[in-house]
Amino acid sequence: MSNSSAEIPVDDTYSTYENGDVYPDDDGSYSSGRTLATTTTMYRHENGRTYHAYRDGEYWQPNDEKQNNHEAIVHHLCIMTLQDKLFLAPIEDPKVILDLGTGTGIWAADIADKFPTAEVIGTDLSPVAPGMHPSNCRFEIDDMASEWVAFPPSSISFIHIRGLFGSIADWPSLYAQCYTHLEPGGWIEQVEFSIHNRSADGRLDGGSTLGRWSGNAMSIAEGTGKTFEIAENMAGLIGEAGFEGLVERVFKWPIGPWSSDKRLKELGRWNLLNWEEGMEGWCMAPYTRVLGWSPAEVQEWLVNIRKALRDRKAHVYHEVRVVYARKPFEAT
Repeated sequence: MSNSSAEIPVDDTYSTYENGDVYPDDDGSYSSGRTLATTTTMYRHENGRTYHAYRDGEYWQPNDEKQNNHEAIVHHLCIMTLQDKLFLAPIEDPKVILDLGTGTGIWAADIADKFPTAEVIGTDLSPVAPGMHPSNCRFEIDDMASEWVAFPPSSISFIHIRGLFGSIADWPSLYAQCYTHLEPGGWIEQVEFSIHNRSADGRLDGGSTLGRWSGNAMSIAEGTGKTFEIAENMAGLIGEAGFEGLVERVFKWPIGPWSSDKRLKELGRWNLLNWEEGMEGWCMAPYTRVLGWSPAEVQEWLVNIRKALRDRKAHVYHEVRVVYARKPFEAT
């Protein structure tokens, strides 16, 4: 259920928590039980992180083991948000499932387990895939922004996209390709994360550290031509591409366990871990490549971000949006 219609209730005792009450247990449970193996046949090293080399520079996040483990945290957060579901679209008996920007392949492997008779393909710029995956799941190095030559038109039952903000220059073109290659009645579903941090009690202003986060992302987007605001815009663009029956769900992710709501408190614990583990990967390449910061300046910025995240009086959250829609049955 969307939690966008009401404010997040605040736990007034949060400021008295011990550290052990803030973070999830560090027992590796966020790894989903799968081996996240990194294939290093195509990569480049930069400022202590590893990045893809195929279509070098097209994607801004790393592909190293630290990033892979972080992706497992994001996957867990999404499963929690969707109440133990991998998707929200009313999918029944898909024949072919395509996961665009599959990353470690964790979602693709899970959906292949759920639909053992379906053919599941995960594509990415990096040759990264789980060490073990179902036999009906395979992975390909491919650039989704290029022409899709590997798939015939009207051949895919379900297309899944997650977390590609800041990565695509021409979203209408991508959605057009999704429309062309989906079978009539096939579904597209996209999950995206807003870069705009908000405060439950209005204490966050644009000049604060967490308030400046979104401003920096907007500046990066101006330099790359790739929007970081696809979460807010994807519903309109998917509708314009010709899809019907569109549904948009808006969720709130607290940063830290400051909510008095039990489910949101747990989600906030995991989201704080998400930020702590992910922020270097989010910042290092775009800040140094586009904004012209030095690695030392990025590290200083990360120190300030971590300090802001630990301010227990700042009840900060951001939105996560899910959109799903269907290609009309009468379409060709």
